[in-house]
Amino acid sequence: MKFLSVMGNSFGCSASGERLVSAARDGDLQEAKALLECNPRLARYSTFGVRNSPLHYSAAQGHHEIVTLLLESGVDINLRNYRGQTALMQACQHGHWEVVLTLILFKATIHRADYLNGGTALHFASLNGHTRCIRILLADYIPSTPDFWSILRNASHNEEPITEFNHDVLGQIINRPADGGITSLHMAALNGHVETVQLLLDLGASVSAVTVEDGATIDLIGAGSTALHYAACGGNAQCCQVYFDSRGANLKAENANRWTPLMVGSFMA
Repeated sequence: MKFLSVMGNSFGCSASGERLVSAARDGDLQEAKALLECNPRLARYSTFGVRNSPLHYSAAQGHHEIVTLLLESGVDINLRNYRGQTALMQACQHGHWEVVLTLILFKATIHRADYLNGGTALHFASLNGHTRCIRILLADYIPSTPDFWSILRNASHNEEPITEFNHDVLGQIINRPADGGITSLHMAALNGHVETVQLLLDLGASVSAVTVEDGATIDLIGAGSTALHYAACGGNAQCCQVYFDSRGANLKAENANRWTPLMVGSFMA
């Protein structure tokens, strides 16, 4: 009888967990509240296989009120699914800036990398051109100084440094490579997200960072490729123009295949 009782509780918990997953995915706030009031531990439930939690589902769908509810119920904000992705990564992937803001306010870390490609939340946001998400992700690293952007662009001519701003730390975050040495700038350039490319460059993204040999990553055009190579690979003239204007990108830089950005552009045309 005790065994049957334990089984019954287990099945009941699983069924309630799936109901919470459905509520989180569908944005049913009242259902989610009712379930968590009965059993707050359901916030830690995860689905079989992919191991997505209700937090993952609500973040991916942009239901920021349910995200807040789950966080207030004590769920681990940096919980990973089987791919190593956090709710913050999924919110950034889909451009749900209100969820990203909520997660950042609740102190989600932006430094976790997924298991498959080594991408961070910044990589996911850059890949899909979600500039508002990028700004929120980096809010703690950018001061609220008036005219900050113009000061940063003219840093070499500015005699007075901006207080409480560590440019090196910001640069390390912006230029952190995923597998294969691919940076957020590579991803944004490849997919033609001009506004994102501009933002990353303004924040100190390196135009000289190159990809490396890595068997776990699809090699698009060869190791040693800059973001300009990737922009040319994607056929994105506007992204290329951003580089040409003022960023000092090297048009003659050769990757491991001895291809320059111009050559890559002609191959892909």
